[in-house]
Amino acid sequence: MRTHTKILPLVSLLLLLACELDTTRAELSPPQVDYDIANDVNSDGLPSPMNTYRFAAMASNLNVFKQPLKLFSQQPMTGFFRDGYCRTTTDGPGSSTVAADPGNHAVAGIVTDEFLDFSASRGNDLRTVGLSGGCRWCLCTSRWLEAYQAFRAGRISEMGVPRVDLHATEDSALAKVDLEVFKRFEVKHEDVSPRGGN
Repeated sequence: MRTHTKILPLVSLLLLLACELDTTRAELSPPQVDYDIANDVNSDGLPSPMNTYRFAAMASNLNVFKQPLKLFSQQPMTGFFRDGYCRTTTDGPGSSTVAADPGNHAVAGIVTDEFLDFSASRGNDLRTVGLSGGCRWCLCTSRWLEAYQAFRAGRISEMGVPRVDLHATEDSALAKVDLEVFKRFEVKHEDVSPRGGN
């Protein structure tokens, strides 16, 4: 457990470099953690303490409407913490440390082929991690904003800007992008059910 705590700042730094400095490597994966909440129970069939902690941590992350963050996608498994949520921090009851995503993968976006081409041209080829048009992915807020600015400048079409599920987009994204801008690219909530595993 202590090794994981020491490695997390290094992983965070590498992710920041991959997203913010336009390195040629695809987004790096954080350490894989078992998030099989459905099977995380004690011998009495009640949620284990770790499961309770996870639920509390999720509840502390809010979407752009200041409501609890919605699960976005588990197929593919997305999010900085690879738990299906576009959240940038872990905190919760009894937590002595807070893990943070320096790349701010807070935007719940549905990528298009044009966006994937744009992202690759900026040094982050998301196809190398298996994405294709139509995939749901937690995007760096700054990369989404770059795509929006490229659209406004006429360098890409409107289809190059990923549609956004605002109920699954963390409120931290509002530090860089105005809610009204996001609303222009919002997908209808009923059209964006989370993708979960069996």
